[in-house]
Amino acid sequence: MALGPQFRRPTLLAAALALVAVIGASPARADRCDDIAKELKNQIDGLKVSINTGNMIYLTHPAAKELSLGCRGRNYSIELYAKGERKPKPEFLALVGSMAAIVFTVTKDDTTTGSTRCLKRLGILRGDKIVMRYRRLNMECARTKTEASIAMTRGKDE
Repeated sequence: MALGPQFRRPTLLAAALALVAVIGASPARADRCDDIAKELKNQIDGLKVSINTGNMIYLTHPAAKELSLGCRGRNYSIELYAKGERKPKPEFLALVGSMAAIVFTVTKDDTTTGSTRCLKRLGILRGDKIVMRYRRLNMECARTKTEASIAMTRGKDE
């Protein structure tokens, strides 16, 4: 009976070391946000991934002044932000629509229509900040004297 506990300790230690080696050797899983950024880069011509800072990935494209992809916010699961000229050009609207279609897995027609509606509503009658919801996407459009921006999010519960 005295030999039983002596054999158990090395066996448990060896099993624990083997388990740690198996878990430690498993390949690292890329973040969902990084996967989406790579997919955007591969599918949209002229789009480049510039800086990755934890929850934000900054992108560049000739049709936009500023682009970013945000992940894991307090009230949203993913966010797409784009800033362009005060009067958005069709190239900017097409870029935002195609990016949103890839990010939120909605049809390109729906995302282009929603972003166009949001940005076109900015003006004297409705003001310089518009908040709307279109096809389960929350859109917030704003403008200043020189530029207009749109932020699209999808809630965590959707």
